[in-house]
Amino acid sequence: MSQNLADRIVVVLVRARNPNNIGAAARAMHDFGFRHLRVVSDYAPPLESARSAIDANEVLSTAETFSSLADAIADCTLVAGTTAVGERALEHPLHPLPEASKKIHLESGRIALLFGSEKTGLSNEELSHCHWLLTIPMQQYESMRHPSMNLGQAVAVCLYELVRDEDLSLEIGTRDPARAEEIARFTKIFEQMLVASEYTRRHPSNATEEQVRRLVLRMGLNAADVPVWMGIVRQIVWKIGRSSTEES
Repeated sequence: MSQNLADRIVVVLVRARNPNNIGAAARAMHDFGFRHLRVVSDYAPPLESARSAIDANEVLSTAETFSSLADAIADCTLVAGTTAVGERALEHPLHPLPEASKKIHLESGRIALLFGSEKTGLSNEELSHCHWLLTIPMQQYESMRHPSMNLGQAVAVCLYELVRDEDLSLEIGTRDPARAEEIARFTKIFEQMLVASEYTRRHPSNATEEQVRRLVLRMGLNAADVPVWMGIVRQIVWKIGRSSTEES
C-alpha cells in the first residue's frame, strides 16, 4: 500500500466503549498499514486496556482523542460514515463498500472513515457531518434483524477493500477539496443568513442544524469555493441588516 493512502486515511471511532473492540480496530489498522486513529468520546476512552491487543500498541500510542466529532474531522476533506442501514431512513447517498472504495481512491485530501458505537452505530446528528455513507454488503435472513458487523471486523473489512483497490489506475481530482473546518465556518454564516432573512422562522422544519449541514455538504465546495461563498453570504447578511436598520 502506498504511503500516500496511509497518510490520508483517518479511522474515527465515535462513542466506542469496549476496549477489546478498540484494540481490534487498531490491530486491523496496523495489519493493513494504516496508522491514524481518532476516538470521539465524552469521557476518556479505555485506550490503556485496548493496548493489550496484539500489535495494536503502535497505532494506539499515537491515537488522538476528541470530545466532539466536529473537532475530530476538522482537517478532513471527505467524511464517509459507515452504516448497517436496517430500518433507518437515510438522508445521504449510500454506496456499497466496493463502490465507496473506488470513490475514496479518487480523493486527494484527508479522508475520515466514521464508525459508530457498537450498540447504536452513528446517530442522525453524527451522520449529518458525512458527505455520504457506505455499507458492507451482508447476507440477509428473513428470520433475523438486519445484520450488523462487530466494530473491529467492520474496520478490517473496509481497510482491506481500500488496500485491494490500491492498484486501480484512477486519476486523483485536480480540485483542492475544502476541509471540514472550512465547511463548518461556511455553514455558520449560512445559518446566520437564514436567520437574518427570517427563513428559519417561516420554514423551521426545513432549517434544522442537521438539514443545513447536509445541504452545504451536497454543494461539494472546494477550497477555492469557500472564501467566495463566504463573501457572498456575508454580503447578503450585511445587506439584510442594513435594510432592516433603514426601515426602522
